[in-house]
Amino acid sequence: MTNLTRRKFIKRGILALIRLVLLDSIWFEKYVIDWNYFDISKSKKNRIKIIQISDLHFDELRYFHKTIARKINSIQPDLVFITGDSVDKTGKTASLNEFLQLIDQSIQKYAITGNWEYWGDINLQELKSVYSKNNCELLINENRTISIRNREISIIGIDDFVGGNADFGKAVENLKETETTIVLSHCPEHRDIITKQKGNLNIDLVLSGHTHGGQITFLGIAPFKPKGSGKYLKGWYTESEPKMYISKGIGTSILPIRFGARAEMVEMDI
Repeated sequence: MTNLTRRKFIKRGILALIRLVLLDSIWFEKYVIDWNYFDISKSKKNRIKIIQISDLHFDELRYFHKTIARKINSIQPDLVFITGDSVDKTGKTASLNEFLQLIDQSIQKYAITGNWEYWGDINLQELKSVYSKNNCELLINENRTISIRNREISIIGIDDFVGGNADFGKAVENLKETETTIVLSHCPEHRDIITKQKGNLNIDLVLSGHTHGGQITFLGIAPFKPKGSGKYLKGWYTESEPKMYISKGIGTSILPIRFGARAEMVEMDI
């Protein structure tokens, strides 16, 4: 192989690699959703199926959103949890409503705020109304107790830790202690505060988002994580109680790409 031919070969290889990286970051990791399933149930009897949707950053209804809705409907979960940053611009709640209308209205849903609902100056009453129309309750430092499959579950929804006014003490006021308690908290760093403030309350699971799994990572290392991430990035954290799962979420912020942090939906049996 001559030097000229070798240079052409290397140049073409580099160009092909660049195209592959662009295809991956602009399309594949954003729109080909990674569905992850976990069974954390204590017994096979009366298991409850939940789905977590996080960080939609809704702009407009796209084909992959419709695919997500169809899959949720085929799974028929008992509960859907929406863990913040659903919209980040004023005027986008209509698109969120379009998406929620595609999901079976009989499925009970609970949502919380993220930082972008505040940074984007979203009208929270309008957002609450959109959720309410779609059998979804927006919890802002509140809790609910529901009964499913002869089991009682306590759901604690906390306001955003960075943009809002996260108040765990207020969120657990008049909380009924049940066999299963789930906390929805957008910023994973807030788990450290919850751990200090929970006292004798037994929390089975914290569901968070916010980090986008780093959104752009190299060999699993995220050069940038948003404020409120703390030491956390993605996936399970079980080194101490309460255990926490951080979803990489669906949308993007700042840059419209993902690399090494594929968009994610989470399904669990609890």
